[in-house]
Amino acid sequence: MHIDSKLVKELRDRTGAGIMDCKKALVEAEGDIEKAIEILRKLGIAKAEKKLDREAKDGRIDAYIHPGAKLGVLIEVNCETDFVASTDEFKELVHNLAMQVAAANPIAVKREDIPKEIIEREKKIYEEQARKEGKPEKVIEKIVQGRLEKFYQEVCLLEQPYIKDPNITVYDLIKQYIAKLGENIVVKRFARFKIGEI
Repeated sequence: MHIDSKLVKELRDRTGAGIMDCKKALVEAEGDIEKAIEILRKLGIAKAEKKLDREAKDGRIDAYIHPGAKLGVLIEVNCETDFVASTDEFKELVHNLAMQVAAANPIAVKREDIPKEIIEREKKIYEEQARKEGKPEKVIEKIVQGRLEKFYQEVCLLEQPYIKDPNITVYDLIKQYIAKLGENIVVKRFARFKIGEI
């Protein structure tokens, strides 16, 4: 099947994928650009998964100060090379992640970073709630696990819905950038400051 070079260029402009990947995706999608985008997204996620084990020892620190200067965020996001760290795409990602922290107020980057005492406290609260609701003992553990998953989605940065596109998580967003930039990307840490809060 012959694929028009204008179609390849359009797909490349819309996805940032390489020329050969765009051609292959368009051939597989029989010239349908929307299907080709979906194919590339799946391919990108597969490529991103392979890069997750690579060490990220470069990166950027970004600051976001909310209008009115009563809320601010510092965030460190790592990548593999200073070349990627200096790209506009990486800078944009880091700044958007700082805005995410400002807006969504996570308490940890990932669930493994949450202190065990906080998790135990939440479990006890959920157990008590389930008992007060009259739930049978045999389903309480499942209810607690379900509510704990919801808790993680609210307080873990990587599991939160992305503020600019709630259809994806922050982790999904980062995987898109890993695929686009070709390097592992890791949110190392963040600090959120709000006037009057300790």
